[in-house]
Amino acid sequence: MTETAAVPTAALRARAEIDLGALRANVRTLRARAKGAAVMAVVKSDAYGHGAVPCARAALEAGASWLGTATPDEALALRAAGLPGPMLCWLWVPGGPWRQAIEAGIDVSLSGMWALREVTAAAREAGRVARVQLKADTGLGRNGCQPGADWAELVGEALRAEAGGLLKVTGLWSHFACADEPGHPSITAQLDRFREMVAYAEEQGVRPEVRHIANSPATLTLPETHFDLVRPGIAVYGVSPSPEIGTPADFGLRPVMTLRASLALVKHVPAGHGVSYGHHYVTPGDTTLGLIPVGYADGIPRHASGTGPVLVDGKWRTVAGRVAMDQFVVDLGGDEPPVGTEAVLFGPGDRGEPTAEDWAQASGTIAYEIVTRIGTRVPRVYVNGEELG
Repeated sequence: MTETAAVPTAALRARAEIDLGALRANVRTLRARAKGAAVMAVVKSDAYGHGAVPCARAALEAGASWLGTATPDEALALRAAGLPGPMLCWLWVPGGPWRQAIEAGIDVSLSGMWALREVTAAAREAGRVARVQLKADTGLGRNGCQPGADWAELVGEALRAEAGGLLKVTGLWSHFACADEPGHPSITAQLDRFREMVAYAEEQGVRPEVRHIANSPATLTLPETHFDLVRPGIAVYGVSPSPEIGTPADFGLRPVMTLRASLALVKHVPAGHGVSYGHHYVTPGDTTLGLIPVGYADGIPRHASGTGPVLVDGKWRTVAGRVAMDQFVVDLGGDEPPVGTEAVLFGPGDRGEPTAEDWAQASGTIAYEIVTRIGTRVPRVYVNGEELG
């Protein structure tokens, strides 16, 4: 066996480079798309894998007015890090930290009577007015209050609690099911239902600060859905919500994450050599193999076995055989880049590297999952952290 020499200064095993300058530019682009509506930067799931606190700060610097999280722990962590301003948290279960959220000035989302009962009890205990937003299920069929009698009950009881000084209804909101599918009939149906449910609540006396339904695809392509606030998530990170509606460049967005690794081994093997578990790849001739030291424990999709693209030494390579827990192999076709040579799994694509969308296509998923699943063993390295000028 022969092995190429190691480079003198080896890089990290792997790193996710996060371009905060690109993120700020994306937020400014989304603000321009919103045409007067405020922008909530959604930073749930550790900012889609990019790092919640640095990304939230950069988004606020670029003019985002709100931050959005799924879980209360995510929201409370942002407050603990000193992130100011309006913040909405929407995924609650019974027994959640309602009082802590109220005391931290976090808007909490209510979809049913159980949540209203818990937040009013917490408000009494805290001696503080809770900021709440009522979520309407306009057709997604997930979280949110059903129209009709359920909505009427939730609105009525919320207004009674507001009159009693326990809460303030700060928002009315909903979420699209198919905004990433242009022309889907559910888009118009949901928008009509949202308008009806908002109108009912306002007729009963709700005076919300914000009404909102637009996610990333709606922010980018459906201006009639913008209302007072838009809630871009994946678009903040420069990833298109759907290749059907356009590439990031089509919308003036730039991907924020670049995933890099260092070649851990380069070796010659003969024809007929099996590669990785199950020998699903067998070398067609004498060749060189390169070992990439990341695997599904780092978030590399096992479903990309045999298909995932990697840029190594200026050339696109493909995962050879199965992705393992900590590593995978590429066939270098006889080339011998030094150990330690950088392998770029995905990035913006303008230097010839694959993109997150390329990995999504290779593994039969969506680009949201590709960036969000990159695990904690991969350090985030932030660049362009300060504004220029």
